[in-house]
Amino acid sequence: MRLPNSVHESGPWRIREIASDIPLEDAWALPAYGGAEDFGALLELMVASDPGEAESGPARFLWRLRDRLGSWLDLGRIAAPGDGGSGALPIPGAAEASLAGRLPEDLRGTAAGLEFASLPFEPLYRTENEFAAEVSNRTVYGVMHLAWAEQGNGRYQAQMAVYVKPRGAFGRAYMAAIKPFRYLIVYPALMRQIERTWNSRGPRQASA
Repeated sequence: MRLPNSVHESGPWRIREIASDIPLEDAWALPAYGGAEDFGALLELMVASDPGEAESGPARFLWRLRDRLGSWLDLGRIAAPGDGGSGALPIPGAAEASLAGRLPEDLRGTAAGLEFASLPFEPLYRTENEFAAEVSNRTVYGVMHLAWAEQGNGRYQAQMAVYVKPRGAFGRAYMAAIKPFRYLIVYPALMRQIERTWNSRGPRQASA
């Protein structure tokens, strides 16, 4: 399910102009397909998800462990920008704490009304085929980007890209330490969860 970063970077996604100084960590093809009008359903699925209650026991354990360690070690709970505490930290190498100020006029306010139930992200913007949200704590600043990529013949597939800027040596060590767990446990569990939830929406979405 992992995509070469070049595939994501070759798309017409506006995140590239907004997060040009945030490195692209990885990109993924998600098991969700549909028509052009189904992107909103994908966003509803993603903002409602709760990794702390994941069906995968190992993934659920890792998420809760990170949250607990964040509290114990004062790393900042897996917190979104603007919610106080570690959320006020500036983006590494930049003066601002959020990318919201970089948004072009036509993207400002486009994600109003979208709120994550449990995931620690703050929505940035939404278009008819892409969405971005940011997260910040004492280890990293990151952006999750969701895209509804056309596959031809009116068929679309969801893609997810993760942009990450670690906070210093500790942040880089943290990202290196969690990478095997992300690839071997967290992302496979996420893919299975998305596939089951998406396909359970009904024959139209499952067969699109």
